[in-house]
Amino acid sequence: MAQMNMIQAIKDALRVELARDKNVLLFGEDVGHVGGVFRATEGLQAEFGETRVFDTPLAESAIGGLAVGLGVQGFRPVAEIQFVGFIYEALDQICVQAARMRYRSGGRYNSPIVFRTPFGGGVKAAELHTDSLEGLLIQTPGIKVVVPSNPYDAKGLMIAAIRDNDPVFFMEHLNLYRAFRAEVPEGEYTVELGKANVVREGADVTIITYGLMVHTSIKAAEEIEKTRGVKVEVIDLRTLMPLDIDTIVESIKKTNRAIIVQEAQQTSGVAAEVIAQINEKAILHLEAPVLRIAGPDTIYPFAQIEDAWLPTPTRIVDGLNRVLDF
Repeated sequence: MAQMNMIQAIKDALRVELARDKNVLLFGEDVGHVGGVFRATEGLQAEFGETRVFDTPLAESAIGGLAVGLGVQGFRPVAEIQFVGFIYEALDQICVQAARMRYRSGGRYNSPIVFRTPFGGGVKAAELHTDSLEGLLIQTPGIKVVVPSNPYDAKGLMIAAIRDNDPVFFMEHLNLYRAFRAEVPEGEYTVELGKANVVREGADVTIITYGLMVHTSIKAAEEIEKTRGVKVEVIDLRTLMPLDIDTIVESIKKTNRAIIVQEAQQTSGVAAEVIAQINEKAILHLEAPVLRIAGPDTIYPFAQIEDAWLPTPTRIVDGLNRVLDF
């Protein structure tokens, strides 16, 4: 196996699918000759040509519209939205056109599109570059939402997303692009969409999370085990829509306590949906309320104070103590 960071794993997944299927196309702002802002597509235009990997104008609505049109014609577009805060210009194409294509055409057409976008804080980026907008997408029927936390999952999930016949919104945390390397198989493999992963076994309390917060939560779990001796189970959701509620319920049956950790603002969103489904399907197994550890309900702050805004291991440990001592 090769050692890759997340950006290399994503590029490798794109290369695998470009080579396997001539209908896979990559496009977006600066993805061609430059290779993208973070070099996720670097070298792919030279390898596969300008008709397969190409630049677009600075117009997210055009990128989304092009993806929808190509999708109904049998292509498998991978459309990059340069930063997540720029999706507002393309929400009609993503949430109305692509997400409803199969339904409104009675199954005659579909939208096998992957919308890639970087997101997430802790990198001192400019306004609109670091928001966590997954909550906007999970409320839209017909579109899957994927957030990998490591290189192995990133490659396998990307390949699975490209092969899926419905649109997938694929969110890549900026702080994970080059954070660490891990073993990634060469060639093709997939990680199932809609399936969570228990990344740390435990018996006393469950943390449910995704993206960068998986690593922040593991740090908190290790810290509280040293101070209190409790065993914390950590679940990486990997796919936010559809949600793998079965894995969550099985963990809660074992631990009887849970917290949800998300980088996004607290109100609505993934944490609220997870808690609602836990209440519907596992409330009698709970010995304490399920708590949310999240960003505050404010606009994402300027870089100078973002470290005070983001969830930290200390805040997560505090939440764990609250549910353990309830």
